[in-house]
Parts: sequence; structure tokens; C-alpha cells
Amino acid sequence: MRRKVCKDCRVFVDGGECPLCKGSQFTTNWTGRITIIDAQKSSIAKRIGVAQKGEYAIKTR
Repeated sequence: MRRKVCKDCRVFVDGGECPLCKGSQFTTNWTGRITIIDAQKSSIAKRIGVAQKGEYAIKTR
């Protein structure tokens, strides 16, 4: 079973509300996965516009 991803901030969500943006629009159609451990020091996090640690989808549809 594919996990849900928030359409706005692309973070993986287990419940009914996004923990980052508090949104409720999700998709299960995503590609790629990246885990950010320290968003302040990560050049990849800065490049994709992520400010908090977590697991993110690279592309959503």
C-alpha cells in the first residue's frame, strides 16, 4: 500500500492532517523519497525548499 503525501509540502502523512501545513489534501501518486535529518545544514533541503526534518516525496502528481 502506498503512503499518503501532502500535496502542498510533499511530506509523508500518517493521519488525516499534515503535521507541517495543517492541510488535508493528500495524494498517493508520488515518485521518489528523501529523508532530511538536519534541514539547517543540508544543501539538498535548501535546494528543494524544506525547512524541517522529515521524510518527503520528490515528485507528486
